[in-house]
Amino acid sequence: MMTALAAAKAYASVASQASAVAPKAAVAHADGPDFGQMVTKAVNEVVSTSKNAETQMISQAQGKGDLIDVVTAISSAQASLQTVMAVRDQVISAYKEIMAMPI
Repeated sequence: MMTALAAAKAYASVASQASAVAPKAAVAHADGPDFGQMVTKAVNEVVSTSKNAETQMISQAQGKGDLIDVVTAISSAQASLQTVMAVRDQVISAYKEIMAMPI
């Protein structure tokens, strides 16, 4: 279950990505940031977060890591994945709604 703190962190992460991509895209396109670049960056961040969690788990299994770091990394990866899944669900819902519109 996503907590309010995890949701706020996920929102802040996406907002910072959007602001980082916006200046480049504003120069190239007058209508706004490139959606494809934002999605690619978000997916790459989720993959990076998941790999960090895996590294922390391996470190703990070898007796070199701290359990708190493992739990924190796993929670961060879970929040990132849930955020991506929520965005995916919204995109699919919007697509279905657009496809149901009469021409």
